[in-house]
Amino acid sequence: MISEVRDAATEWAFTIGWRLTKRMPEAAGRAVFQAAADTMWRRSGDSVQQLERNLSRIDPTWSRADLRDLSRQGMRSYLRYWFEAFRLPSWSPARISGTFDLAGKELMDEAVRSGTGAVMVPCHMANWDHAGAWGCLRFGGVTTVAERLRPEGLFNQFLAYRQTLGMDVLAIGEPDIVRSLVHKVKEGRILALLGDRDISRNGVVVDLFGEPASLPGGPALIGLLSGRPVYPVTMWFDGDRTTGQVYPAVTAPSELSRSDQVRAMTQQIASAFEDGIRAHPTDWHMLQKVWLADLDPTRRPIPAS
Repeated sequence: MISEVRDAATEWAFTIGWRLTKRMPEAAGRAVFQAAADTMWRRSGDSVQQLERNLSRIDPTWSRADLRDLSRQGMRSYLRYWFEAFRLPSWSPARISGTFDLAGKELMDEAVRSGTGAVMVPCHMANWDHAGAWGCLRFGGVTTVAERLRPEGLFNQFLAYRQTLGMDVLAIGEPDIVRSLVHKVKEGRILALLGDRDISRNGVVVDLFGEPASLPGGPALIGLLSGRPVYPVTMWFDGDRTTGQVYPAVTAPSELSRSDQVRAMTQQIASAFEDGIRAHPTDWHMLQKVWLADLDPTRRPIPAS
């Protein structure tokens, strides 16, 4: 009963906040969300502390004062994402396209033009929903996946929100989801699969900034099963714009076993993420545990021998 009440309250609060944010004057809304970010940062709750632990892996020479300053900027970037995400459905196509750019987009253009399709693997940087909306306008649609949230009503709102932007969304945990995604990319579609958070805890152990971390192996596996290219992507805020970088397609020697191919490709994705995160650490919105040292031992994937 208590959990049902909590879920209902969460859904109600989220719904009201979403509606109010869309109706606010933009300048006022940005100020409100920045103030909220600063409040969360000052309170230094579990999420902010985890963000600082994650940031500390990027450059061990950063002092405690450095990390506090970076986490403050990071929380402002994170709340900017939420503000813009709430308002994206009201943005015109011209604004969506005019405030986003992706270096290397020609690779995606060719994948769609040729009917090949491609697997894009962004991480939680800047505004990945903006990237998805831009991709839908440019490529006639993007297929992605969504984590099932509690309460169910909140998940349904997020599903409808991304569908409103033009995305084809599959829920994680659906039967045969890998087969469905392979089929989609073989049809020549662009898949966008976030690759820096292992929700299942059955991920691939890679080296990330010198420590073992768990990343999802799904993007690499789908690339192998479909025979389509897999491109890591990083993004950052640049003034009022979101900018991104497409990295070269990841590969693995054909003589390796499939599991070793997935591991090799996921490690290349991790290395590309390192490059983008190192350049724009405050736009990496990772407030969850990624490194094995932070995970509960019972939930850690087993590293390859």
